[in-house]
Amino acid sequence: MHSDARYSQLVTLNWILIVLVLMLGTWLVWKEVGPELADQVEQRRVVPLQPPGGVRRDGSRPVVRPPATPRSELSPEERSTTELFRQAAPSVVHITTHQVQRDFFNLNVQEIPQGTGSGFVWDKEGHIVTNYHVIHGADTARVAFYDQSSYPATLVGAAPESDLAVLKVNAPPDKLHPLPLGTSEDLEVGLSVYAIGNPFGLDHTLTTGVISALGREIRSATGRPIKDMIQTDAAINPGNSGGPLLDSAGRLIGVNTAIYSPSGAFSGIGFAIPVDTVRWIVPELIAYGRVTRPRLALAVAPDRVTQQLGISGVLILQVTPGTPAAEAGLRPTRRTRDGNIILGDVIVAIDGEKVETYNDLLAILDKRKVGDVVTVTVLRDGQQHNVQVPLQASE
Repeated sequence: MHSDARYSQLVTLNWILIVLVLMLGTWLVWKEVGPELADQVEQRRVVPLQPPGGVRRDGSRPVVRPPATPRSELSPEERSTTELFRQAAPSVVHITTHQVQRDFFNLNVQEIPQGTGSGFVWDKEGHIVTNYHVIHGADTARVAFYDQSSYPATLVGAAPESDLAVLKVNAPPDKLHPLPLGTSEDLEVGLSVYAIGNPFGLDHTLTTGVISALGREIRSATGRPIKDMIQTDAAINPGNSGGPLLDSAGRLIGVNTAIYSPSGAFSGIGFAIPVDTVRWIVPELIAYGRVTRPRLALAVAPDRVTQQLGISGVLILQVTPGTPAAEAGLRPTRRTRDGNIILGDVIVAIDGEKVETYNDLLAILDKRKVGDVVTVTVLRDGQQHNVQVPLQASE
C-alpha cells in the first residue's frame, strides 16, 4: 500500500516538473522573438469596413468621396444647340384635348381626355398653330406653356386637307413668343434640323437630325395628298404632331405631322409640312376660319373613270353656268337626244404644267390666288386648245 502511494506521488511530481519546464521554455522563446511577432501582427491588422452613413464605426471620420473630373469647354455645335433650345422652347406649347360626354346613368356632363399634341406660338395675339388631326373630334382644348401655365383654347380655323389648324388663347403677352419664320425654298438634303414637342406627354423634348429627303407626299385626313413634305430622321413620336421643325438658325421650316412606322413609334422616318405652305394657309385660317382656295368652278370625272376611258388628264363633266369657266367656253360632257355621250374637254395642263390626275390639278391651283388668270390647256376633238380662265374662290 505504501509503495503504491509513493509511486503515485512520484508521477504527479514528474508532471509538475514537465509543465514548469515547458512554461519556462515558452517564456524564454517569447522574450527572444515576441516583440518582433507583435509588430508583424500590428502591421497586418485589417481595418474593419465602414458602416453606411459616411462615418467609421466609432463615428470619428467622414467618407472621402472621389471628386468629379472637370469637363472641357462645350463644342461650338453643343453651344449652338443649347442656345437654339433656350430661345425656341418658350414658343412651343403642349396641347391636350377633351370630348364632352353625358354619363349614361346620372346624365351628368363630363370631359373625357381625348389626346395630346404639340403646337407653337404664331403671333402676339395668342394664335397657336398645330395639326388638324391633333384637335379633330375634340370639344375642348387646353394649351400649356413652357412654365407649365395653361389656358383654355378656342378653335379659330382648320384646313383638314393640309392637316393644319389654328387655336387662340387669352394669355398674357409675356407668355407669347412667336417663332421666326424661315423658308422652304432653299432647303437641302443633309441640313441639320431640330424638332421640339411633347412625345408621349413628355413636354418640351428636343430631338435632332437632318433633312433626309424633300418633295415627299403623304395623305391628309381628308385623303387629299399633301405635297412637298420634308422628310427627316429627327425622332418624331406620338405627341410631336403640330410641333415645330427648326433649322440651325432657330427658324421655323416645317410643322411635324406624321411618322412612317409599322409599330406607331419612331422608326427613322418623319414628315413635316413645309413652312411656305404654313405661311400661306395660316393667315387665311386666322382671317376666314378656312382656306379660300382658287377654283375653276367645274365638276370633273373621278380618275378611275378617265383611266377606264384611256384618257390622260382631267375630264370635265359640268361647267357652272355664269362662271368665268363657262364664259371662257370650256365644254362639259353631255348626252345627245339619242342617248350618246359626248365627252367634254380634257384638261391636260395649267400654265404649261402637266395635268394627269385630279390631284395634279388641285396641286397646281393651290399655288395660285383667287382672281389669277390661268391658261387652261384642254384636249378637244383630238386638238389642244388654250383657254384663259380667271380663278374663283371655292365655296
